[in-house]
Amino acid sequence: MHKKSGTGTTAFQGIFPTGRYQVSRDVIAGITLAALAIPEVMGYAQIAGAPVIAGLYTMLLPMFLFALFGSSRHLVVGADSATAAILFAGLSAMATPASAQWMAYAGALALMSAGLLLLARFIRVGFLADFLSRTVLVGFLTGVGVQVALGQIPGMLGLATRRHGPVETVIDVFRHISGTSVPDLAVSAAVLVVILAAGKISKKIPGALIAVAGSIAASSALHLRAHGVHVLGAIPRGLPSIALPQIQWTRDLMERLFPTAFSMFVVILAQSAATSRAYAERHNEKFSQDADLLGLSLANIGAGLSGAFIVNGSPTKTQMVEMAGGMSQLAQITAGLFVFLVLLFLTAPISLMPGAALSLVVFLIGMDLIDIRGMRRIYFERPWEFWVALATALVVIFDGVEQGIAVAMLLSIVAHTRHGYRPKNAVIKANGEGRFRLLPVSAPEQLAPGLMVYRFTHSMYYANTDQLYREVMGLVDGARPNLRWFCIDANSVDDVDFSAAETLRLIASDLKTRGIRLVMSGVSDDVLKELARSQLTRLIGADAYYDTVGDVLREYRAGAAAQF
Repeated sequence: MHKKSGTGTTAFQGIFPTGRYQVSRDVIAGITLAALAIPEVMGYAQIAGAPVIAGLYTMLLPMFLFALFGSSRHLVVGADSATAAILFAGLSAMATPASAQWMAYAGALALMSAGLLLLARFIRVGFLADFLSRTVLVGFLTGVGVQVALGQIPGMLGLATRRHGPVETVIDVFRHISGTSVPDLAVSAAVLVVILAAGKISKKIPGALIAVAGSIAASSALHLRAHGVHVLGAIPRGLPSIALPQIQWTRDLMERLFPTAFSMFVVILAQSAATSRAYAERHNEKFSQDADLLGLSLANIGAGLSGAFIVNGSPTKTQMVEMAGGMSQLAQITAGLFVFLVLLFLTAPISLMPGAALSLVVFLIGMDLIDIRGMRRIYFERPWEFWVALATALVVIFDGVEQGIAVAMLLSIVAHTRHGYRPKNAVIKANGEGRFRLLPVSAPEQLAPGLMVYRFTHSMYYANTDQLYREVMGLVDGARPNLRWFCIDANSVDDVDFSAAETLRLIASDLKTRGIRLVMSGVSDDVLKELARSQLTRLIGADAYYDTVGDVLREYRAGAAAQF
């Protein structure tokens, strides 16, 4: 399990501590991230209706700000397909794509989303990430991996597709498979061979970086574009200017933009938390949800002020760094510095990158996100939870990342409720050596003749009160010999809601009419206060509470002996 850090927002949490050996790996991972993510964010710019250069700007100031002020050592922040699509849908009726007005509105949306993220940090809604179980995280990342991988197939084959969903994309590919570009397919095959060969030699060799650099070199030397290979095309040079978006901040405009800003805020909050938490789980590391929210807010402020568009925690970019051996935000800082140099000096070489090379690399990244081993483990260890993970993955694949996250949270709550709705309670029996052991409720053993101890293994709340009453009265009715004392062991109970307290009063009354005394053991101070407020203590007596089951047994035996 991951470990949460405190709620502080100290800078550099995602960078330090780090060792000398890891620094070199982070630098290489950062260069790899830049080489692979630069073409990717340019594609996201097109999805967002923004100029291609705006995609590069998302990897500059926003990336630096999150690396410095975020908490996660792994989460990479940049342009993302989900938020880019929401941005385009929200502005499509308000301005012309790629126009100055469009980018001004995009900047305003980034600033508004940043404000919502900052508000979320101060009112502490980062706890929503706690509703993402490890099971659904495996399903979430698997679904993202399938979605990403399928989406790269047209680019690997040199096919143009008008479909956006992964299933529609695959169908479209089959319909137009005869139009496959042989030169693009050859580039994809060559890049695949380089990456696989590098991995066979050593996992430390940055095969993806070598393949991308090699494809650029080959494109330049062999004039691949003239032979039918699709390349990225010209990229403008220069750094962004820092300024507020040039719009009139009227109430009417804010009301029109707010639904889009809020939708993107929800996706950022959930997707970033899911990705950050998944990698914290994987590496058993500390993280602070509050610090991540601050980092995401500052990153979007940077985007809004630097001519970029909304940024988000990216599962694919995070996996790029993971595959390249990066283990801290130093990789993201390195990537930002690389983009800085690219904007000044290297836009011409990047423009020669074959699109098929990029598609193949991103395809492999998506495949690596598909956690078949994790899904199999869940299936064999917890079959019911496997279907939860699978449902999450399918929703991501067929309905989108944002819907998948919502379903992931819902299914996590359902999974938790299921455990509490039907807790596996037990009766306690002495093993003859002064110790106790647990037996299923179906084996109604008595701890001593006339004494039965029933352990409830979850918080008592409205959903499991019917089970509580049925099991207690079933044990009482089936007891042989008849009971004189019935003990509820509450060691595992940390809360008793109104419905459960009412059920306990009903049990106490029913037992009293049968001449059976109700006692309780292992009741915490907080639960004891709840029972007192519910008048249960007055009903069963203040002397009916014992620290341990052993205390109950000794008191019962002493009372039984006094009667003879």
